[in-house]
Amino acid sequence: MLPTRPRDADELAAIIAEAARVGTTLEIIGGGSKRALGRPVKASRVLDLSALAGITLYEPEELVLRAQAGTTRAAIEQTLSAHGQMLAFEPPDLGPLFGHSPGLDTIGGIVAANLSGPRRMKAGAARDHILGIAAVNGLGERFKSGGRVMKNVTGYDLSKLLTGSFGTLAAIAELTLKVLPSPETVTTLVLHGLGDPQATTAMTAALRSSHEVSGAAHLPTRASSRAALGTNSATILRLEGFARSVKARAEALAAELAGFGAAESVSDGASRVLWRQVRDMASLIDKDSPLWRVSTAPTCGHRLAAAVGPDDVFYDWGGGLVWLALGGREADAGAARLRAALAPLGGHATLIRAPAEMRARVPVFEPQPLALAALSARVKRSFDPKNVLNPRRIYAET
Repeated sequence: MLPTRPRDADELAAIIAEAARVGTTLEIIGGGSKRALGRPVKASRVLDLSALAGITLYEPEELVLRAQAGTTRAAIEQTLSAHGQMLAFEPPDLGPLFGHSPGLDTIGGIVAANLSGPRRMKAGAARDHILGIAAVNGLGERFKSGGRVMKNVTGYDLSKLLTGSFGTLAAIAELTLKVLPSPETVTTLVLHGLGDPQATTAMTAALRSSHEVSGAAHLPTRASSRAALGTNSATILRLEGFARSVKARAEALAAELAGFGAAESVSDGASRVLWRQVRDMASLIDKDSPLWRVSTAPTCGHRLAAAVGPDDVFYDWGGGLVWLALGGREADAGAARLRAALAPLGGHATLIRAPAEMRARVPVFEPQPLALAALSARVKRSFDPKNVLNPRRIYAET
């Protein structure tokens, strides 16, 4: 039997082909930081992609980087930082949320989970920054999609399909990404003491302004105190770019939002730390309750939280991304209550962190309508007809 820690794409293809031939199932991992995200995988072997690591192409002047799937985000960001560049979709590091050390996450795992941070509403999601992808399907067949430019239209855009598939369709071997220049300066405006509905109104006004806000989050009292922003709630608005532009925009935005109270300005270094805390859900790491991530219309986020009564909550993406610690002793009832409250508002809820037994009982991802579920099953069979890769990671059905 072949080893399950491939050193290159040929070995990866051979391992999966053998697994398909003999009927072995494989759980795909990279750094292992998000192994507990999704339903518990029922697999007979672990396919460890951590040795598929390294940046294979970087052209700073073309804003293009190619890396193998097991390359850590830390290694990529270190390389980009040396050239004043960044991953603009700002992927969160979920490792500490699951009890791991920070910095274990890999670019393959980030893309497989389609993880994006506070800048998503301005810069787009992870899938919007993929230029090309190389992967191996559940039969051990290698394939590629895309190239090195955004306008590449050769074949199907399979990168969009694989992003967010949690390794259930194919094992990603290599990715080509669009990168962007890092901002020279970051400033954050903080409005203190707003209630959730008023904070939503303020964030909406800021995002609709002409001042290019790149982050808008609301931290109720408990989350605000953990972020060292004081004992009242904090509504935070990020502006990035050249120093003179940021200063002028911040002053103009503070004047426009004067009706919500005086805005405190947080300088560059402290701002970067603050938004890393928001990005990585630092205020919820020590919570014992099951943790949910809900995407809905920005004006509906606070209404959802009021309806379900979470143990803790904070809002990102202008109120459209809601993180809720919810459940305690009635975790399953909390899940049912959350989805019932969300149904009339629209959106989807994902159970991000919970014990394995709860993730096996409760739908981790938003249940699909029958027609869409049937389509998802056909796509799965097309890529992985023998159900080799990450079986049951997304849905209970085999």
